[in-house]
Amino acid sequence: MEDRSRRDNIRLHRIPENEEGADMQAFLSSVLPKLTSLDFDPSIEFQRAHREGPKCSGNSSRPQPIISCLIRHNQTRQILQAVRKHGPLRMDQHDISITADYSKEINDRRKAFLALRPRLCQLEIKYSLFDPARMWVTKNGVSKDFYNPKELQLFLDSFQPQSMDSTRNKRFT
Repeated sequence: MEDRSRRDNIRLHRIPENEEGADMQAFLSSVLPKLTSLDFDPSIEFQRAHREGPKCSGNSSRPQPIISCLIRHNQTRQILQAVRKHGPLRMDQHDISITADYSKEINDRRKAFLALRPRLCQLEIKYSLFDPARMWVTKNGVSKDFYNPKELQLFLDSFQPQSMDSTRNKRFT
């Protein structure tokens, strides 16, 4: 239920404190189209927008994220897709990131899946991480879906490790 209620939220990270001035929604209405190179029709509207947590002191090197809830779900998806295509975002001299607003449980599952990427690459398994936290893997034309990182870990442990000699020969031949 919590993730369902957050589906229209986006998080903006590393925007300096007090950059937004007195009106957060007006600030985001002007900044988001520039960052994402999107023309919103109808114009972008927010249900709410605010910084997460208490105010930081002006000299903080790590500003609080901005959380905004958009009125139209399709605009939320457009922004997230544009961010994935566009790559790194910059505002003035600051690197900015825009992400979906997931619950702690979903964020922890996503991190656990992403921690398994080196092992997936080592075993030459193709993979994709889907929203919110689902890993799709393919090996030898057979695909499998995982919702739990522990199940994926058990699946990866079922493969016999290759000897160093066969791996070395495979790479250099």
